[in-house]
Amino acid sequence: MTDSTQLFPPFAEEMLPGGGHRSFVLRRGQLLRLTDLRGGANVSLTLLNANEKTERLNLPDSLKCQHTAKLTTGHCLYSDMGRVLAAITADTCGWSDSLGGVLCAEEVAQKYGQGRYQELRNGFFRNGTDNLLVELGKWGLGLSDLLMTLNLFSRVNVDEAGRFHFVEGNSKAGDYIELYAPMDTLVVLTALQHPMDPSPEYAPKPLKLSWMNADASVAEHCRTSRPENERGFINTDRLFA
Repeated sequence: MTDSTQLFPPFAEEMLPGGGHRSFVLRRGQLLRLTDLRGGANVSLTLLNANEKTERLNLPDSLKCQHTAKLTTGHCLYSDMGRVLAAITADTCGWSDSLGGVLCAEEVAQKYGQGRYQELRNGFFRNGTDNLLVELGKWGLGLSDLLMTLNLFSRVNVDEAGRFHFVEGNSKAGDYIELYAPMDTLVVLTALQHPMDPSPEYAPKPLKLSWMNADASVAEHCRTSRPENERGFINTDRLFA
């Protein structure tokens, strides 16, 4: 497989520290690569239509229409309007979790301890809910807009009894996931440990974010992987017809 960064050199790169959060518009035709720098990273992410923010990520529909319980290369992330907010064009770790959600402040304190700013300063213990709300607030959004999150780089298995099992070591140092935007997509994310990560230590891992201007062909395998995805791309393209 040809490395997309050779075809589409990044026009911007940024380091996202463990515990950090970001939001930005991934423009139609752009490709975002997220790289796990140390291994064991987790990125909790949600997506919205940048031009009509009442349209946002719908994970149940994303799983149902693609007949899968995991999301990886070739899959699409759908909005509640049946449009493709992003397509997963590359994924070297092979699985992203759509079930685990994020932790709130109380849950982080119960799991890791208080970790207060007064003692730790910028090393204080952050939580996914507040981090995502900080970013949503920059776009005029709030708690009612924080509906569904996808945990990139993490894997959760479900056994025959319906019990969830976190799989440690799913992502290794250097693993990456690429998201292609067939529409202007507002990306909101935070780099924190998965809620089911069994480690008792608060130690979120850093990532590198790379932005590229890509050709639509980079997502062709996502478009053609299922008839539903072809219809989803057509529905999305109508916004720009």
